[in-house]
Amino acid sequence: MSDTLLERLKKLHPQSIDLSLGRIERLLTALGNPQDKLPPVVHVAGTNGKGSTLAFLRAIAESMGNGVHVYTSPHLVDFHERIVLAGPHGAAPVSEDVLVDCLARAEAANGGDLITLFEITTAAAFLAFAEAPADLLLLETGLGGRLDATNMVEKPLLTIITPISIDHVSFLGETLAAIAGEKAGILKPGVLASSGQEAEAFDVIARRAAEIGAPLHVFGRDFDAFEQQGRLVFQTASRLLDLPLPRLAGRHQIDNAGTAIAAASVAFGDALTQRASRTGITNAHWPARLERLSVGGLHAYAADGTEIWLDGGHNEAGGQAVADTLAALDERVPRPVHIIWGMMETKDAQRFIAPFKGLVERVYTVPIPGEPNAFAAEPLAEIARAEGFDAVAVNSVPEALLRSASGGEPPRVLICGSLYLAGHVLKLHA
Repeated sequence: MSDTLLERLKKLHPQSIDLSLGRIERLLTALGNPQDKLPPVVHVAGTNGKGSTLAFLRAIAESMGNGVHVYTSPHLVDFHERIVLAGPHGAAPVSEDVLVDCLARAEAANGGDLITLFEITTAAAFLAFAEAPADLLLLETGLGGRLDATNMVEKPLLTIITPISIDHVSFLGETLAAIAGEKAGILKPGVLASSGQEAEAFDVIARRAAEIGAPLHVFGRDFDAFEQQGRLVFQTASRLLDLPLPRLAGRHQIDNAGTAIAAASVAFGDALTQRASRTGITNAHWPARLERLSVGGLHAYAADGTEIWLDGGHNEAGGQAVADTLAALDERVPRPVHIIWGMMETKDAQRFIAPFKGLVERVYTVPIPGEPNAFAAEPLAEIARAEGFDAVAVNSVPEALLRSASGGEPPRVLICGSLYLAGHVLKLHA
């Protein structure tokens, strides 16, 4: 039933994205302002690392016995993933009954007025979060920050801006400074903000924080996290934690884990223990972020011994982070690396694939089923060839895996380029 309701709500606006706060403000007022009745909120914006940072923070908070609500987007397989509610037996995706009820109430309060799907579903999520007890709400922006529908919480507990890179330029601007200005829109007077950025983006965020009186907690200055002798070291002026490395793969996850520990220090103060940090860092899970796919449907198409990895990153910085991780893995355990690549036409495909030069033996390009705005396989293969890759256009992920199995040594296969492709792959693999 929620699928039917969501399809109807999509028709309330001709565009999927139309950044504005006017419509969501009107609807929330009609609903009795549920955004003012939420548990303490950690509001997160950024280009890369938002979801992983929230996954670490959620795991830390839950290891301390806290009930945690989570709002993220987009979903990978099912819309219910976006709204996670704390409960007596742990957090879980919103039930069908609660989702339908909250969506229906939001639809009725909206009265058929123009509103985007993300705006009305965010209002419905606020209803669900306000009506279920929890100790913390982790709230991820959808796009940008300043005009994002989540930016209706007047006094969050903490704001976080994860690393910013070039993405969504048609909505946020073409420079790091312009994009940072949009992300910095979630900062609030008197509310601590945590961030670590390149200089161009950081200067914009620091200037905005100073203008409105938001204290700024800076990665590399006020807190730090780094790998030392196969361990994660987190430190501030008053605290030093020696922790295992995150289960989530990649050097960038050390930064995300450090940001989450710093946020937990703000949220829980002295109650945050080394044990809670350790448990959270090792237990955190975030699908389709350099996730190794174990036994499942896709292995039927691959040669025995093939490693299959999945990542939903879709911009230059995301590609660089994944390429760096694969290169480090190849140094330790070398084997042929193949990429199965699909991407939306709104993304910069050339910049995404470039960091993989010298690492990848072959690229298989695929369409993304059900996504009319995705690259067709052959044009994407042409982009890869122009960058010097041996690239072959194929019809599907299973076909790409079958072709990758035709060589000698079982390869390490990375499926990448889009969260929409990642969702499709997870359905195939289930």
